[in-house]
Amino acid sequence: MQSSKVTLNEEVLVAIDVSKRRFDLLLESSGQRRRKFKIQNTLHDYKALSELLRSYRLPVRVGLEATGNFHRTIAYFLEGEGFEVQLVSSLALARTREALTNSWDKNDPKDAQVILYMLKNKIVQLYHDHLRHGYHDIQEISKTEDNDSA
Repeated sequence: MQSSKVTLNEEVLVAIDVSKRRFDLLLESSGQRRRKFKIQNTLHDYKALSELLRSYRLPVRVGLEATGNFHRTIAYFLEGEGFEVQLVSSLALARTREALTNSWDKNDPKDAQVILYMLKNKIVQLYHDHLRHGYHDIQEISKTEDNDSA
């Protein structure tokens, strides 16, 4: 009879609920308790978060919901620091939250928990930063409108 070993892929999962001024974060690493905290939408707090994530000395996977354009700064920074950034669809987040909690009620800490659930189950999308990958101009042009109705 063959013996099988199950090895866990250790990684740090970070769920970020993005808003204009501050972010709710939920961090989970195998063998440790979940950590909840908030950071401000500032470079200082981004750097502190990066130092914290590096202290784990494990691969880091970050999930966040695209919220207007507020997610772009933190995603750009974290990608630049070498962390894997993934997006969670707003619609998928809402439907998953409703299914898990049996309620339509929404709040930021609850959303961070659902984002973490979706990260764990790989219900995420790839994130490609337009600036970093060199097609920012195409993205901006696609948002323009031709108002000439002559």
